[in-house]
Amino acid sequence: MEFGLSQEQTMLQESLARFLGESGNLARSRRFAADKEARAQDVIDGMAELGVTGLIIPEDHGGVGLSLLDAALVSEVLGANVTPAPFIGSSVLAPLALMGAGDAGQQGLWLPKLASGAVVAGVALSEAVGARDGAGVEIRDGKLYGRSLFVVDFEADLYVIVDRSGELHLVAADSPGLTRTPLRTIDLTRPTGELRFDGVEAEPLNSGDTAVALRALIDAGRVMIAADTLGAAQAMLDQAVTYAKERKQFDRPIATFQAVKHMCAEMAADLEPCRALVWYAGHALDHLPAEASITACHAKAHLSEVGTQIAKTATEVHGGMGFTDLVGLHYWFKRIGFNRQILGGPQTVREDAARLKGLAA
Repeated sequence: MEFGLSQEQTMLQESLARFLGESGNLARSRRFAADKEARAQDVIDGMAELGVTGLIIPEDHGGVGLSLLDAALVSEVLGANVTPAPFIGSSVLAPLALMGAGDAGQQGLWLPKLASGAVVAGVALSEAVGARDGAGVEIRDGKLYGRSLFVVDFEADLYVIVDRSGELHLVAADSPGLTRTPLRTIDLTRPTGELRFDGVEAEPLNSGDTAVALRALIDAGRVMIAADTLGAAQAMLDQAVTYAKERKQFDRPIATFQAVKHMCAEMAADLEPCRALVWYAGHALDHLPAEASITACHAKAHLSEVGTQIAKTATEVHGGMGFTDLVGLHYWFKRIGFNRQILGGPQTVREDAARLKGLAA
């Protein structure tokens, strides 16, 4: 039995990494952040050409029809390149919501548009994980009222909304009564924001088991975020090792100093097991439904802790240069920090895992 990636999966990662390298990588992310762009349309178009935007969408709806493990591998590459483009919400969670709870008409209308990249979808899911005071959406007489914070892939044409009862809804971005307010977070590569609803017309997604669909969204979102952190942490580790080999102190590379060797070795030892954890969690989403939720929690919580420590240590290896915009480590550092909290910080996710195992009320 083989426990590695297939040749096709490796090629998928390599092709995407090659495209992102050619499109500018860190330089493109810098420009995106500096210009406060709503969307990096050139990056979105390139991802669409590679089939990334329709990765998990069935072929009969214009997609590629691959697995959620493949989506996690893509998320890892996007994190490694701090890519300023929508993916987790628009290419994973929104298609899952439509495939799990949408009717044939909704699927036929929206899935091809999502697959082609013609439409970007945001997902307002945070309140289903842990609502903040004053946040939450309710439906009255078929209309939505309230507010939702930290919308994934905020700059969108369409939103998947989760209300307080756990029901799913579709809302167009230009709907009357909908107010969109960008929120400033530490991660400038992925816009997030607040949605306010004042009698907004909503289209229900209720053709399937919405409770199962919602749980699938939370699980998939956590695995994709863990994979993004994995990629970002690996990129920071690689940069730290490269810098240590080049930077000289007392006429010798600092990589020859035992303290620096230990820092790099510990980062590598901490991160490598995380790769198998994320792969297994991605595999479980499609093939091991009984384990999907608990492994998603483990992956999200553990990568949040490991990623944070690697971000800190990799910056320390760079010394004072690690804090400068010239090196740009802060783009990965802040992306890891944002990933740690979105859809639940480590403590929240571990409490969720305890409830799933019957160890907490």
